[in-house]
Amino acid sequence: MTTETTQVKIRAIDELDISDVVRIAEKTRGSFQPELWEDRILYYLRRDPEGSLVAEVDGRVAGFMLGDVRCGEFGIEEPSGWIEVIGVDPDCGGRGVGRALAEAMLDIYRARGVRAMRTMVDASMPDIETFFRRLGFEPDSLRPFVKRLAD
Repeated sequence: MTTETTQVKIRAIDELDISDVVRIAEKTRGSFQPELWEDRILYYLRRDPEGSLVAEVDGRVAGFMLGDVRCGEFGIEEPSGWIEVIGVDPDCGGRGVGRALAEAMLDIYRARGVRAMRTMVDASMPDIETFFRRLGFEPDSLRPFVKRLAD
């Protein structure tokens, strides 16, 4: 019997990770959008340079998680940690990359005194919902609403 153990290294995201995030997002979302991801990463780096993370496996970026702490969002006055997006290279699936990212982010924000972490999951992504439920996330009182605007 062979057991493979993968060392997942977690660190703060930086500008040099943009091309890796673009690569992972293209694989998982089927769309090449370098400007979008550059803007998002730079936004989060300005807000909190240590708050968004990448995971490395064998020296290569295998996943990322963008998030920050917000207060006053949607009428919630307590500071809340928010996970905006997680991306894991499908070639590294099943190696604990997503869990390592999430646990590291939860630890970072817990150490800063944040008492609640939040995220939103689209109903069309049941695997993502399952992932967050396994981490102990549960439905919240927030409910999304949308109004489509005509062109």
